[in-house]
Amino acid sequence: MIWSSHSHLTFRNKNDAVSNKTSLAAPLSLPALSSIAFKGFSSSITQPNQNKIDMARISCDFRFLLIPAAFMFIYIQMRLFQTQSQYADRLGSAIESENHCTSQMRGLIDEVSIKQSRIVALEDMKNRQDQELVQLKDLIQTFERKGIAKLTEGGQMPVAAVVIMACSRADYLERTVKSVLKYQSLVASKYPLFISQDGSDQGVKSKALSYNQLTYMQHLDFEPVITERPGELIAYYKIARHYKWALDQLFYKHKFSRVIILEDDMEIAPDFFDYFEAAASLMNRDKTIMAASSWNDNGQKQFVHDPYALYRSDFFPGLGWMLKRSTWDELSPKWPKAYWDDWLRLKENHKGRQFIRPEVCRTYNFGEHGSSLGQFYSQYLEPIKLNDVKVDWKAKDLGYLTEGNYTKYFSGLVRQARPIQGSDLVLKAQNIESDILIRYKDQAEFERIAGEFGIFEEWKDGVPRTAYKGVVVFRIQTTRRVFLVGPDSIMQLGIRDL
Repeated sequence: MIWSSHSHLTFRNKNDAVSNKTSLAAPLSLPALSSIAFKGFSSSITQPNQNKIDMARISCDFRFLLIPAAFMFIYIQMRLFQTQSQYADRLGSAIESENHCTSQMRGLIDEVSIKQSRIVALEDMKNRQDQELVQLKDLIQTFERKGIAKLTEGGQMPVAAVVIMACSRADYLERTVKSVLKYQSLVASKYPLFISQDGSDQGVKSKALSYNQLTYMQHLDFEPVITERPGELIAYYKIARHYKWALDQLFYKHKFSRVIILEDDMEIAPDFFDYFEAAASLMNRDKTIMAASSWNDNGQKQFVHDPYALYRSDFFPGLGWMLKRSTWDELSPKWPKAYWDDWLRLKENHKGRQFIRPEVCRTYNFGEHGSSLGQFYSQYLEPIKLNDVKVDWKAKDLGYLTEGNYTKYFSGLVRQARPIQGSDLVLKAQNIESDILIRYKDQAEFERIAGEFGIFEEWKDGVPRTAYKGVVVFRIQTTRRVFLVGPDSIMQLGIRDL
């Protein structure tokens, strides 16, 4: 073959060259040649072994590296497995929570849907009730017009409307209405009778509607009550609202010129209506009389005697009283949120005007249970004497009660009284056969003396109960008067010789 021949040829030429170089040098001996041959052989043998050794070393180094790498790989796999397990647990918990939340959400959605349905139903009910309320109001107004027309038929102008203020005491209301109708039936055209109910107590409403002789009014107040001071009774706020509403109705809607206000726990005296007719005539003559009352705070049996005696007072008595429309025009816009009776006793509201009151009460209050929680009932209300004498008030001249005459009349009574002082005032007064005059220097001393005799000790805005120009008068041992006289009373009465 060409390649083979050429190869051999080349080899020979190389050997020839070596031979020629050797021959050109010094001649070599056999040992030298042997040494050279051995080195060449040795060199050819040593080189591959060294490579193998190096490769073995490298292989051994890799083996040592593989061991920690294997441990690291195993550790990483274990950590990955642990992490995957943790994430799997968390994922499972998250899925479970999501399912729970989804279940709760569905429950809430169902509950909201149910409540929305209820709200819609309640709104429909409210709309129907509003429509019924409008119809009932129209019906009540129709009944009121017919009732008032019937009560005032004959063309006679009423002296005053009489309103009984009621709330939730049906048994009390029945007792009051029976007492009023006993005497009102004879003068019904002069005194149209109303019941004004605050709230929706069904027993009171049924009882009121059972009477054909009167007109029923209902005050429905859904506005929440916010008291001005903590611990106050809400009842006093509701009562004030009711009074304003009822008086507005009677004065402005029904156009009465006067209104007599009673409460659902009162009985009246036989001459109740004649007394107020005389008082109405007196109020027309004297603009300084703010109202007339049938009540005396010190009207207990042991402190009264004369059923004909009337007095002026700077202290509003209440409990069965008559008011004019012109006075209500002034009071209605500023009517208080609560405690209306004490509000009327403030000087800024009565403005120096006074009140007519009897010595013997023309009303009796039997309301042991009410908004005042029976306060003072056994001491001051239960022993009240209700007048049982039929007084002919039309035949009485009441001119002495007008402003121009009364100060002179009353100062004459005070001037005739015998002064006493010191201790044991009650004992001294009982042993004197004439009217008694006792002076007090301030409120504390008045309260001490009043406590000894057993009369009301209370003051309002500087005025004792029942007082006229600081003088409180009551009876002792039936006929004799006791005058408790304030530090400025003598001067206000114009008395110079005491």
